[in-house]
Amino acid sequence: MRRLLASLAHVEIVGEADSAEEARTQVAMLQPDLIFLDIELGGGSDGFDLIESLERPPIVVFVTAFAEHAVEAFAVNAVDYLLKPVEPVRLEAALARAARQLALSALPPGPGVIELRTPRRTLFATPGEIVAVSADGDFTRVFVAGQPAVMILRTLAHFEELLPAPPFVRLGRSVLINRDRLRSLEAPTRSTGRLVLDGMAHPLTIGRAATARLREILASDKG
Repeated sequence: MRRLLASLAHVEIVGEADSAEEARTQVAMLQPDLIFLDIELGGGSDGFDLIESLERPPIVVFVTAFAEHAVEAFAVNAVDYLLKPVEPVRLEAALARAARQLALSALPPGPGVIELRTPRRTLFATPGEIVAVSADGDFTRVFVAGQPAVMILRTLAHFEELLPAPPFVRLGRSVLINRDRLRSLEAPTRSTGRLVLDGMAHPLTIGRAATARLREILASDKG
């Protein structure tokens, strides 16, 4: 990782650590924009423990040999997940995602910019960058293009009032999508639909009522 990163002119390596405790100290002292973090750190703690212990963690890219930890990594808002041995092309893609998140975080809140605040980080996004919003219990899951989903303690109705319509349309009680980012609608079963949306890595599954509502919207667009 040191060799790969040192060859990139837009990257400055400000510190390295061999344990969770040393990493915690360096993050507090150096305040890096981004850390590349292994899962297995030794000393009885791992990379997830380190993230949990930081009050305001920087952007994180996990680097590990264990693919099974990917879901957990994105659950703690890691911007990317690299498998060893790291390919230069994948590293560049991870750095591009991190740079985009840094740029979004630097945007001041104001007209046309929405603040998405979680206990661990605050993300600023324009409405056009928001792909979809879905209800998840007491939370709302916000999908921002090219980013891990963000869990916000707000209702779906809050975002329906906040986001412009059009292009945002509500499909039933639990889903709000950016119509401009819809690429296709698939119906694998009679009770579900799958939306392919620009900016989301995987299709978004919706129920029968939401699928029927979207078909009505698409039909009216053609009319």
